[in-house]
Amino acid sequence: MEIEEENKDPVQGECVVHTHPVPPGELDRYSINSDPHSEMDIATYVEGQARDEDVQHVERIKQEIVLGDAYEIWDVTTDKDRYWVITNFTNLYSQKHFPSLDYTLSFHIGLMMRIRNQSNRVDAGDPSPFDEVLRREEQAKDRHDSAVEAEDYQAVGMLLRESLISLIAALRRRTELPDEAERPQDSNFLGWSDVLMNQLCGGGSNKELRQHLKNTAKEAWQLVNWLTHTRSASKTASSIAIHSTQTVIGHFIQILEKSRSDKTELCPVCKSRHIRTHFDIAIPPDGDYYTSCGVCDWTDHPETQAE
Repeated sequence: MEIEEENKDPVQGECVVHTHPVPPGELDRYSINSDPHSEMDIATYVEGQARDEDVQHVERIKQEIVLGDAYEIWDVTTDKDRYWVITNFTNLYSQKHFPSLDYTLSFHIGLMMRIRNQSNRVDAGDPSPFDEVLRREEQAKDRHDSAVEAEDYQAVGMLLRESLISLIAALRRRTELPDEAERPQDSNFLGWSDVLMNQLCGGGSNKELRQHLKNTAKEAWQLVNWLTHTRSASKTASSIAIHSTQTVIGHFIQILEKSRSDKTELCPVCKSRHIRTHFDIAIPPDGDYYTSCGVCDWTDHPETQAE
């Protein structure tokens, strides 16, 4: 007896293929290697670069070590596009224009090497509590590039001075000082440099490093103030003042992060040394850093601590 064609089971003995894509917003439910803190860092970066797009899914693809540098590769889907995001320094590439991941990684490494070779600035690609500091420093460099007269170079000195004052303000908001510590006036750059370096780089073993940081800050401060007021301000003096200011900014940010990371060398839960630093713009008052463990779910994010 023959079986009618319409009564046959169309999938019997065959493999059923999933023909419609899972919505990007649902993919997180099926990920077994989720890293919410790093994923938030990447999502925040992408939304900062593509301001009219909303991130729907973030997934780490792999990590590659090239010449001793680690590059994390992420696949990011927004409501309008899909990107490769590669770290160190972080940059994004539309998969429409960069469909090959291997080619994109090679392109990224070459681009980052050229950037490192041409610039010694603190990386401002990711959200940071030092955005104002870096913005003022960038304004000073732009003014320097277009300067002609002595008063133009004096204006560079004034912008650098404001950048250093902003640096102290950002550090001060993120440094816990003992009640008995001296608190100079807000614009007292040298006074605050001493107070903050004593706190962030304290101890007998750090004496030489602490003194170097203070001396470097003092010399840069004196130089930018001289540049602001001297009638002999020149292109050479302006250029040296810019580089001196950039050095102080980089040193102070490094010592702040060192003091934070040194407080948590081991995860208090699993004792791993895989402690990462993240930045969340939503932490009051104007964003702040927090740490998490790359092995377990521990984090010192204020929201977690409050629970």
